[in-house]
Amino acid sequence: MIAFPNCKINLGLHILNKRGDGFHNLETIFYPIPLNDALEIIPSNSLNEIAYSSSGNKVEGNEEDNLCLKAYRLLKKDFPNLSNIKLHLHKVIPSGAGLGGGSANAAFTLLLLNKKFNLNLSTAQLLNYAVQLGSDCPFFILNKPCLATGRGEVLTEINLNLSAYSFVLVNPKIHVNTGWAFSQILPTQPLKSIAAIINQPMDSWKSELVNDFEKPVVEKYPEIKGIKEQLYKQGAIYVSMSGSGSTVFGIFEKGVQFQFAFPQHYFVKWL
Repeated sequence: MIAFPNCKINLGLHILNKRGDGFHNLETIFYPIPLNDALEIIPSNSLNEIAYSSSGNKVEGNEEDNLCLKAYRLLKKDFPNLSNIKLHLHKVIPSGAGLGGGSANAAFTLLLLNKKFNLNLSTAQLLNYAVQLGSDCPFFILNKPCLATGRGEVLTEINLNLSAYSFVLVNPKIHVNTGWAFSQILPTQPLKSIAAIINQPMDSWKSELVNDFEKPVVEKYPEIKGIKEQLYKQGAIYVSMSGSGSTVFGIFEKGVQFQFAFPQHYFVKWL
């Protein structure tokens, strides 16, 4: 059985305060974007619980930290008769790029296992498993535009349809450490909520819809500022960094003509 985990962008991101558990309360809007990995799971007669393989972009980190494998083992605790599997991940979404690719892979592993092996888990149950894997993972269970609060796991579906626009994703192949990014933020209460700003005309977003991570990341990696400037120069209505970076996205009217001049090693995708 095959699924195609997609990525997300953040429309605005406010870091509100630090919690007693060490996490931060935040406010953001997660919006799904059709840039996809491919994930295949089939039953296996092997003595090993999981025969894992990957292709495409390199999957960073040790195998024991792989969120797909963690998702399988999380379900295995409650479903000890869950079949051994072969799991193959073809990676297209850049890793460590603020697009949530790893979180999407984990959530889609839960969804695939639930469907393939008839576990009959409800959406609420899947969300509970997903939050144990990471703050962004529950979003990909719903996979619809959502206002996210708490540490990103408290989700409220919103009516936001950007299908009339085109998107450009630009990743300069810079890995931004999320822990470092959080350490650079002085949490503050914004004057206006992201939920309010998103309902305004899009041409107001440029001055009001802010990702708090962007300022410190741009100071350390000025290439990101250059990407933003070029996208605006090419006619984007709104440009922002996604998550803690380093991917920058631009929202364009459909049919806009453009001519980018990014370095060859950049990942650039028009959607």
